Amino acid sequence: MAITKLVSDSLGAGVGGKVLQVVSATDNTSRSTTSSSFVTGSNTLSVSITPSSASNKIFVVVTTSGGQDTTGRSSKYSIYRNATSINYFQCNDTGSVLYYPICISNLDSPATTSAITYQLYFATDGVGTVSINHGTSKGSITAFEIGA
Repeated sequence: MAITKLVSDSLGAGVGGKVLQVVSATDNTSRSTTSSSFVTGSNTLSVSITPSSASNKIFVVVTTSGGQDTTGRSSKYSIYRNATSINYFQCNDTGSVLYYPICISNLDSPATTSAITYQLYFATDGVGTVSINHGTSKGSITAFEIGA
């Protein structure tokens, strides 16, 4: 697992849209679940970020690969802010077992200056096994604080 934190000061003070900080983490371990309820995909596909202003936004991007091992079934993925899902992505297999690249993003308005954890969760549609970081792929999650 690698965690990176960067700060950008390339724009002048008072300019909206400035990237204030970037936090990211990676995971290259294949992980799976048979749960039909969302579960943490990986404790290492998780980042914590503390916004400097409650009016700032957080742009979160998750990339990995995954899929469902049962023909014709679906896999579900979501980015969670702390214990709350902030988006939802479902892949429907169309008659054969598929593994595919996954990229999920969300522009979040958390309205806080407290530390926030963003993390990938995943689930089955009730049948089979869903995986992330399938094969030799590496997953990543990155959170960008964007100034208001």
